Amino acid sequence: MRADDDRPAIRLPNKLYFRIGEVAAIVGVRPHVIRYWETEFPAIRPAKSKTGQRVYSRREVELVAMIRHLLHERRFTIDGARRALREDGIGGAVRKVRRDIRAGGIPVARETAEALREIAAALHALAARLDVPPPRRADPTPAARPGRAVAPVAKPSRSG
Repeated sequence: MRADDDRPAIRLPNKLYFRIGEVAAIVGVRPHVIRYWETEFPAIRPAKSKTGQRVYSRREVELVAMIRHLLHERRFTIDGARRALREDGIGGAVRKVRRDIRAGGIPVARETAEALREIAAALHALAARLDVPPPRRADPTPAARPGRAVAPVAKPSRSG
């Protein structure tokens, strides 16, 4: 694979248009982050469907992925990312980011999450064979459990 080919560095489903939730899942950010980036990067201008939902083209999804890479992996500021897009043009910036991703071996969040799901499934299958109940997730807020009273925690006194 050549370093300057135009294949996407991310794996996009074979669709022409994507809703904001799909783009967020593909890129690995929350939808409100993408909406914020729309205000900061004029190149991201999704169309609206009849129901008013944002509809992104494949090119815009790649652009959002590239902006995420510039901001999160390369640690650019928003102004720096905007400048990089302006200097190289969007096509040139996309090619640079693709090269960086391939050269640096930056893991794709979706692939990592999929691997973790496979590991969890294997552990659950092993626990079932051993006839041991699988471990339960710890509840971070014990007060949120119904029917359980939580004793108040006494604050340590400051003695001077």
